[in-house]
Amino acid sequence: MDPSGNPVAPLEQALHAARALVLADLVAGQVAEADVVSLVEDSVTQRRWWVQQWPEGVDFVAGLVAQDVQDALLERYGRWPLCPVCGSGDPHALDVEPELGPDPHWVCHKAGVKVAAVGSLGSATGGTPSS
Repeated sequence: MDPSGNPVAPLEQALHAARALVLADLVAGQVAEADVVSLVEDSVTQRRWWVQQWPEGVDFVAGLVAQDVQDALLERYGRWPLCPVCGSGDPHALDVEPELGPDPHWVCHKAGVKVAAVGSLGSATGGTPSS
């Protein structure tokens, strides 16, 4: 329910959840600065329109917001989140899988492992952006 006592629509619930999950991962990586949080808000705004056009995609919003923020961070700051699994070699970012599906996870393709669910990088010691 929202503060006025009205039920919150499933679309808004999904968007709020996606925002919270991605923010949790940004906090875990210690990159939740104001300008980065603005990237999350921009993505949520864009994905609101996307889900209004394709309501069946509501379960995919968290993964899409994570990918949007990851892409925006790459353009501005560098790779994020860095892989906490591979201890040697060049630093590399994790990927979101599935690219379009429910239950998104951060995955290391080099090691071939799921690292953490989107929103749970804190338990996997996610890294900060690096170019």
